[in-house]
Amino acid sequence: MTDAATRAAELLKEHRDSIDRLDAVLIYTLAERFSQTKAVGKLKAEHDLPPSDPNREETQIARLETMAVESGLDPEFAKKFLNFVISEVIRHHEQMQK
Repeated sequence: MTDAATRAAELLKEHRDSIDRLDAVLIYTLAERFSQTKAVGKLKAEHDLPPSDPNREETQIARLETMAVESGLDPEFAKKFLNFVISEVIRHHEQMQK
């Protein structure tokens, strides 16, 4: 292997190691987020509140779209991702109210 190829392989490994760490952060962060939304769902069920809050959801989507733009992330991707997360949260909340 040439020096350039060896260096490229080292850089590739560094990038992949970083990606692996970030994936772990994402998973643990999502787990913590769902732990919090589970607590919210429990409160909603106990107080007979609706499982979804369209105003809150709209505010959150707008806030995260702004953050996406500021951070260089595609805001449409951020919106799709958050909509997916919100739909899972609502599904969990609906199950808690049964």
